[in-house]
Amino acid sequence: MPISLYMIKKLAMSVGAAAALLGAGSAMTAEAGTEAPTGNLAVATFAGGCFWCMEPPYDKLPGVVSTVSGYIGGHVDNPSYHQVTQGDTGHYEALQVTYDPAKIGYEKLLDVFWRNVDPLDDDGQFCDRGPQYRTGIFYHDEEQKRLAEESKAQIDGSKVLDRPIVTEIMTAPTFYPAEDYHQDYYRKNPLRYKFYRYSCGRDRRLEQLWGTTSPPA
Repeated sequence: MPISLYMIKKLAMSVGAAAALLGAGSAMTAEAGTEAPTGNLAVATFAGGCFWCMEPPYDKLPGVVSTVSGYIGGHVDNPSYHQVTQGDTGHYEALQVTYDPAKIGYEKLLDVFWRNVDPLDDDGQFCDRGPQYRTGIFYHDEEQKRLAEESKAQIDGSKVLDRPIVTEIMTAPTFYPAEDYHQDYYRKNPLRYKFYRYSCGRDRRLEQLWGTTSPPA
């Protein structure tokens, strides 16, 4: 029997986790992150399936200061990856983006979000199935809410997709950073990341949806 995509991700994750355990000690303990902007910076939060795959497209944007993978929207405080991956805590895998509004607008962050997800899928993303992999936009103020709703309506109205978008737009509750071994996974484990991403069919599906405007990250 061929190895399943689920096992591919588990294998990739376990290798990173083992390395982190050997070198990080208590660094795996997740605590609630700071969601309020610091100085002139702002925060945006997006759920786009596997958070490993959402970091690269944002990290390369001028004006993005940092990205943090984590969990949002659930009913368990300080959840672990093991709890979230069971699919019954209510959390989404998400990415919190800190950015400089003077250098990049929230509209650009939204554009990058849409073109890196399948907004027609209400039961996961690509090979990852379950409520923790649903898409979502979590707004931090009324301006973000307005812009998110407008961008969603614009895409639906353009008919570029063959069905209405199912991605929800919600107010941002507490965001919990994921364990250290999940942060910058694509940089720490580039070969395993690329193998997982290819095997999951993410870029093939993105090209079907959006064309070649979404290059692999």
